[in-house]
Amino acid sequence: MKCPFCANIEDRVIDSRTSKEGDSIRRRRECLGCGERFTSYERVEEVVPMVIKKDGRREPFDMSKIKSGLLIACKKRPIETDRLDRIVETIEKKLIGLGVKEVQSSWIGEQIMAELKDLDKVAYVRFASVYRQFKDINDLMDEVKTLFDGKDKKNA
Repeated sequence: MKCPFCANIEDRVIDSRTSKEGDSIRRRRECLGCGERFTSYERVEEVVPMVIKKDGRREPFDMSKIKSGLLIACKKRPIETDRLDRIVETIEKKLIGLGVKEVQSSWIGEQIMAELKDLDKVAYVRFASVYRQFKDINDLMDEVKTLFDGKDKKNA
């Protein structure tokens, strides 16, 4: 590994520890050229699938898009940002766990809807209004009714 101080590629590992989450290894290193110490992290490279959009385009999965959608839906709601980060991580882990090369954007949208339904009803309706592209107020009212009846729209 290249030293960040002198760019020498020879070093020795002084200490290795697994992270608290268990998803990376922290290594303390000492450069054999200049003697400076630095830290490196080793992680498993996860292959994230491509997302197939409604119009057929394919693009790489982007966690920041989920986060921005959640932030918009939860704007001015009493929801901690840490909770939104956990939702994004949960969806990403489920996606990687599928073990597929491509996934429909609708799958991601449904995962977000499920998480918001449990988190905050107002945020759920906000997200649903954009995601499901309600044509008029009746569509919105139908969604709100199914939300409060405790039924899933697919089962209604």
